[in-house]
Parts: sequence; C-alpha cells; structure tokens
Amino acid sequence: MMKVYVLSLVAIVVGVAGLTAAASRQAKQEAGPIFVTQMPPGYRDWKLISVAHEEGNLNSFASVLGNDIAIKAYREGKLPFPDGAIIAALHYQFVPSADNNKAFGRDQSFVAGAPTNVQFMVKDSRKYAATGGWGFGHFNNDGKPVDDAFMKTCFPCHQKIQQRDLVFTRYAP
Repeated sequence: MMKVYVLSLVAIVVGVAGLTAAASRQAKQEAGPIFVTQMPPGYRDWKLISVAHEEGNLNSFASVLGNDIAIKAYREGKLPFPDGAIIAALHYQFVPSADNNKAFGRDQSFVAGAPTNVQFMVKDSRKYAATGGWGFGHFNNDGKPVDDAFMKTCFPCHQKIQQRDLVFTRYAP
C-alpha cells in the first residue's frame, strides 16, 4: 500500500514538473524576439515584386522579392497582408559601369555593385503584434543580423505608412 502511495506521489510530482516546464517554454516562445533573427530559407528563389533605388547615405539598388503568399497578396491588392507573407530586399552598392558607359559613349549606366545587406519583413500578426504584425530583419553582407538598437529603428519608420500595411514597396507587374 505504501509503495502505491509513493509511486502515485512521484507520478504527480513528475507530471506537475513537466507541465511547469512546458508552460515556461511556451511563455518564453511567446515573449521571443520581436525581430527576425534568421534568414528565411530559399528567399533567393522568390518572385520579383519590384526594384528600388535609395539615394543619400544608402545610395543602393535593391531587388525586392516575395514568397508565394506575398506575391498573391500583391497581385490581388490584398491589404493587410496575410500572415505568412514575407518580403525580402536584397541591397547592393550603386556603381557606374565603365564598360556600359564606353558602349553608350557617355556616362549613363549604373549597375549593382557589391552586396550591402538583406532586409526582411515577416507577417505574423500574433508573434509581431507589438510592431504592427510585422517582424523586421536586417542582415549585413556577411549574413549576420544587426544589433537590436539598430532594429528598433525599423518599426517607427514603417509605421508612417499604415495605409499600406507598413510596406513601402509597391508591386511592379
């Protein structure tokens, strides 16, 4: 009788410990980072949304790509974007092309130079509720994410265009 009591008590303690650990893991996942910390796999195979040229200090070209969910939303004009939509911006230095300019006979051609960074927007309205439903990621040309202080500048800028669900890039069919 005592063995049954002890075994029952051990089973209860183990069960409570397991539930506590699972709840703790779930709370940590829900309170996870508000930034995208890993590049989504296969992003270089996504479809083109548009291209962008940033002047000033950035002086870069970007190819803006989207996964299938983002492309479908763009084509249908669906706002807000659905959860699962991911947008990538591959940024490159903006440099003159001596070869092209020679062929044209004047300075007029600029091409993408060395890569500078890759940026992501990942739509998950629950996980990224604090930043308008979007997770932002910025990776330097070495593939490493930038620090949190830098990342905290993304949402305030994107928040200015709420009418477009925080997305700057328009679709260029």
